Amino acid sequence: MMLIDFENTAITDIPWQRLTTPYGRGSDLPRLMADRQYDEIAQLVEHQSTLWQVTPWVLSFLLRELKKKQPQEVALFELKLYSAVADSFIGNKLGSAPHVERPALLLDESYLWPENDDEDELLWEEQEPPGYAELPFSSYYYYSDLLLKEAIPDFKRLQAGNTKFSAEVAELLAKLEPDGSE
Repeated sequence: MMLIDFENTAITDIPWQRLTTPYGRGSDLPRLMADRQYDEIAQLVEHQSTLWQVTPWVLSFLLRELKKKQPQEVALFELKLYSAVADSFIGNKLGSAPHVERPALLLDESYLWPENDDEDELLWEEQEPPGYAELPFSSYYYYSDLLLKEAIPDFKRLQAGNTKFSAEVAELLAKLEPDGSE
């Protein structure tokens, strides 16, 4: 797995203003993550089982922080965010999905939106807006799935240490390891 790109990337390395969400650009995501606004973040990374350009990057930063948290510090809305992303994987064979070789390639200029957002509406009307050809689009799912599966030990630690959210974590784990393996 080439998740090293995620591990070595700082939040300031991501051109958030050039990545899309269902409601526009991802410019507000660094602030939302810093403020732990998980409900708002969830609306920007997943919408009707669709993942967006920002999704794997947001997951990488949130899951990095999750590793450092005590189970009692985890919010229910944070778990719901992970669960909503995991819902988008249901019925998809992500292991065989075409994907870029490394996550950093998703930040290639050809996949990024222009600096200026004046023509965003016109770009959405194109047959293939920047970053939404099959290869990058399926990569958002592929790497989001890998990131969540890599976090399974953290979710299990959370489940063992916070009985308040035990049912929610069990449901998330069932989505991530449907055959009970891992």
